[in-house]
Amino acid sequence: MDKKQSVLKNFLTYIKIDTQSDENSETVPSTAKQLNLANVLMEEIKALGITDVELDDKGYIYGKLKGNIDVKVPTIGFIAHMDTALEFPYPGDEARVIENYDGELIVLCEDVVLDPANNPPLLDAKGKTVVVTNGKTLLGGDDKAGVAEIMTALEYMVKTPEFKHGDIAFSFTPDEEIGTSVDHFDVKKLAADRAYTLDGAAPDEISYENFNAASAGLIIHGIVTHPGEAKNKMKNALHVACEFAEALPASERPEHTEAYEGFYHLMDMKGNCEEASLEYIIRDHDIDKLEQRKALMSKCAEFLNEKYGAETVEICFKDSYRNMAECMKGHEEHIEYAMEAIREQGFEAKPAPMRGGTDGAGISRMGVPCPNLGTGSYNHHGNREYAVVEEMVVLVDIMLSIISKYAKGEE
Repeated sequence: MDKKQSVLKNFLTYIKIDTQSDENSETVPSTAKQLNLANVLMEEIKALGITDVELDDKGYIYGKLKGNIDVKVPTIGFIAHMDTALEFPYPGDEARVIENYDGELIVLCEDVVLDPANNPPLLDAKGKTVVVTNGKTLLGGDDKAGVAEIMTALEYMVKTPEFKHGDIAFSFTPDEEIGTSVDHFDVKKLAADRAYTLDGAAPDEISYENFNAASAGLIIHGIVTHPGEAKNKMKNALHVACEFAEALPASERPEHTEAYEGFYHLMDMKGNCEEASLEYIIRDHDIDKLEQRKALMSKCAEFLNEKYGAETVEICFKDSYRNMAECMKGHEEHIEYAMEAIREQGFEAKPAPMRGGTDGAGISRMGVPCPNLGTGSYNHHGNREYAVVEEMVVLVDIMLSIISKYAKGEE
């Protein structure tokens, strides 16, 4: 079986289908068009002869490929999400396949280029097959590259009976990009002992740590008077809002942080003299530091209330997801199998702390340890998104190697 041909065909098929989610929707899935891809996947899965598969009423696919060995080994799951980000339109038929990439600048459209100097992974893609956008759309590698890779791995196992494996669970989920996919994920239907998401970038990376996440909402109440008579009377909510924003450490904004460094991110700010609102997301890999960030924001609000009057600033917090690292304790071999598989492909396995969330974080908290693997796609959420097909094949081989290790019961 030609895995490169399979994964490329899958990928090009899936990215033509518009599956963008909608953060303002109250339905599940948030957009009916995500079901268009789900239905295509269901047809392809059944065509492979896999009958243990379900598309539920919320748009989640759960399936299992029965093992072909006599010994009992853990059921391993692989998960990818079907929806794509919201920042740009979906690519439709506009994606371009570049065979034998020459390593030079790629002109996507007028005024939009993909420059290897600013995209180091492209330097390693010379001579390989690269899929790019037209400069005006997403590509959809996040996460249709992951979907394509799982489907190719399933096809390989079905068509290669001499490849020995235990039961393999898989799931394709909606609404990951709007942060609600785990809310409706049925871990019992997945029926896996351990799992991996494929939702990262480089094939040499594995993530088993992610941010702890919270959000903060502020309402600031002002007092409006005629500006000509405002002395000692007016309280401009906009100025108080700016004062709050400037009170937080400027060096701890997303644009100044990396790796394990947390941040405060002002997502939205609006209002007028009478009332203003601010919306923050707060992130840190260390849960104690996250709580310290929340405490600092509360202290800033208290200071402004002392300065401008009680109840000038209202602040409330909402916790979101948690770092999956603590869920990996006792499952170190699950990480090591993946790292060994990565090394077998000629890479130095790189544990990479995720500066974001993943379905795996929520699934890990449901009792199924679920680190994140790469996809071979890059620049997610942008019009310079691209995928390297040979790296997608590497991810297929990494999955197969992990599966083989579990089937052999390697220690």
